[in-house]
Amino acid sequence: MKVFLLCALCGFFAQLIDGTLGMAYGISAGTFLRSMGFSSALSSFCTHTAEIFTTLASGLSHFAMKNVDKVLFCQLLLPGIAGGILGACLLTGIDDTILSPAVSVYLIVMGIVLFIRAFRKAPEKRRSMGRGVYPLAFIGGFSDSAGSGGWGPIVTSTLAASGCDVRKTIGSVNAAEFFVTLAESFTFFLTMGSLGEALPAAAGLIAGGAAASPIAAVLCRKIPVKPLIASVGALIAALNAWKLYTALS
Repeated sequence: MKVFLLCALCGFFAQLIDGTLGMAYGISAGTFLRSMGFSSALSSFCTHTAEIFTTLASGLSHFAMKNVDKVLFCQLLLPGIAGGILGACLLTGIDDTILSPAVSVYLIVMGIVLFIRAFRKAPEKRRSMGRGVYPLAFIGGFSDSAGSGGWGPIVTSTLAASGCDVRKTIGSVNAAEFFVTLAESFTFFLTMGSLGEALPAAAGLIAGGAAASPIAAVLCRKIPVKPLIASVGALIAALNAWKLYTALS
């Protein structure tokens, strides 16, 4: 019950962030879980198990609203799945005392990326990345599973920054994320040992996220986005910097 309640709290705040920004659920939840003492692999498994439900709802919504570019969706799908599976295998195959500092460094970088993104102006010209989408999706999937999150901040931000249509980018990336998340979760399930602690943790994330969703929808219209992105980025970087310091000291 203690694990469930703590993870429900984590899920609540992670969903508040994601529902307001449209990204960073995985990075936020993974950071909170690792700060509570969960291993990198267990944090990623719990996060992505919870995300199966949120990404399914999000993907269906974007398809219904015709926000999905079918070509871009197909370009993202297989490389993203392949990268996610590889990242999950790497995460469960390496001792956490070695892997945890590396994950902390990655999440510090992602926190800084979010912070910088808050002050970056979007380009006016719209264009396509062409074949560059394939390696981007692979890197996004790999980072997403290996670092508990990063698909949205890496893939969505890069495509939007390159000048791609923002609405189609968000819709296509979110639709593909369900399949990437499903593949990552299944890989973790097959490669991890004991999952006894993971089930109440994942259930807590789902319950907390469900409770936060309507609140996040209201906050999305009330809170200025850029200061919030900067604050979340700074918090993620600070928490993981402390985690890195304690791991190395």
